[in-house]
Amino acid sequence: MLKLTNTAVMNFENAFRGMRNPLSSWAKSDSTVDENGNFIAGEADLGLACRLAGAGTDHRKFIRQIFVSVDIEAPLYWWKEFDTYKVGTVANSTSTMHKIHSRPITLDDFSVDRLVPESVPHMQAFVDYIESVRLRYLETGDKALWYTLIQLLPSSYNQLRTVTMNYENLANIHRARRHHKLDEWHVVCDWIEQLPYAKELILFGKEE
Repeated sequence: MLKLTNTAVMNFENAFRGMRNPLSSWAKSDSTVDENGNFIAGEADLGLACRLAGAGTDHRKFIRQIFVSVDIEAPLYWWKEFDTYKVGTVANSTSTMHKIHSRPITLDDFSVDRLVPESVPHMQAFVDYIESVRLRYLETGDKALWYTLIQLLPSSYNQLRTVTMNYENLANIHRARRHHKLDEWHVVCDWIEQLPYAKELILFGKEE
């Protein structure tokens, strides 16, 4: 299970202006912003952007200035893979260490959508057990019980993070993860493909 919400794409206008700095060709810019504040790339600007984006990382520096913020809720096993992408990304997460004991632990807190049916009762029994540990910790304050919670927590536990990336990060993610074994990466790549001007600036005009 992976959910992406509260997507915001920012700084197109500044990135496209900077794209024209090397040749001082600002007068040729034809992009606009509509009445709702949405960036509308003009034909000339988009043509230049496509040529630069397809020419390699040295030429497409401007896409590193197009920022994306999104809330991602995903299991810990997926976050371990996402943490490969450290450069140019920032993430603020909910705190497992501080908040694991603050509310009931239920099966809904875990990604169990791909479990084989016969394993679901076993997972439910395990969740019930760690919930009983949580309740005992609240009653006693015994740090050993808190450690037990942390160390027993499965990698299927879902964590929410607010992540900020740029279009270069997303191009790297899409290239490397589009055909990954984990279905969660397919959800991310589908989301990437729907971002503004993704086909031109992230996929570089390539059809899947």
